[in-house]
Amino acid sequence: MPRPRLALTVGDPAGIGPEIVLKALASPDRPDAEWIVYGPAEALRARAERFGLAPPPVPVVDTGGGDVALGEVSAPAGRAAADAVLRAVGDAMSGALTGMVTAPLNKEGLRAAGHPWPGHTEMLAEAAGVSDVAMMFVGGSLRVALLTIHRSLRSVPDAVTKDEVLRVVRLVHRELPRFGAAGPIALCGLNPHAGEGGLFGDEEVRVLRPAVEALRSEGLDVVGPLPADSVFVRAARGEFAAVVAGYHDQGLIPVKLAAFGHAVNVTLGLPFVRTSVDHGTGFDIVEKGVAEEGSLLAAMRLAVALTR
Repeated sequence: MPRPRLALTVGDPAGIGPEIVLKALASPDRPDAEWIVYGPAEALRARAERFGLAPPPVPVVDTGGGDVALGEVSAPAGRAAADAVLRAVGDAMSGALTGMVTAPLNKEGLRAAGHPWPGHTEMLAEAAGVSDVAMMFVGGSLRVALLTIHRSLRSVPDAVTKDEVLRVVRLVHRELPRFGAAGPIALCGLNPHAGEGGLFGDEEVRVLRPAVEALRSEGLDVVGPLPADSVFVRAARGEFAAVVAGYHDQGLIPVKLAAFGHAVNVTLGLPFVRTSVDHGTGFDIVEKGVAEEGSLLAAMRLAVALTR
């Protein structure tokens, strides 16, 4: 097959994104693809000089805006991060790219720049003109998708509707073969002990169980709702092909405990491949030169595999 043509966006230029992009591109473990960096060329140049790193050995689409204060949330940095992603999305939608791998951006920076999106997933979905998307993390032996993403814990129960469960589980079921995965999908309960028959909350009885019954009637191999304190252990042992968690921390704590620094964030449902790292912008270490590129390399490897 032809080599995939993939964008590598640098994320928030005030964070560790430029550093890990340079390190990943210089790594002997860099997967074979036609890589194109999208982001502020000035940020890449400055970081390469500061830490004695090689300049990018691949083409750079300079989207500007790299002259920002390191380690600080700012509107210019948030704007630069978004501009790089949106430029890459446009090229992916035109067919010029097979997909993209994204370094981390800062959600406060996005907001400071006047953008409405709470993160990459929502930005990518709107830019691509799709709504049936989901965030899934792949790490170790776990594949964990989320019913809700960036919202307050207080608002989660109202957002977990039967229709949303049906949508996300169907999407995960449809996408799993691309990951070489087969087997049942487990749905997490929202409450302790999956509600214990309604004693600790009624979302399992009122929403989740009817959704599972509807999905099973369609022929999907779905089980649950299951207690979240044990379902991930069972999934890690190979009992489930994937787990669908109710909210951000419920799903991401076990993934990051099992594989932090090597897990990959995948956006399901886009018309192009998109993977990303499992960590944030690292403002606290941005001037130390110690940022590790392991998760970015893992995201690059998975992006190449998914295109093929």
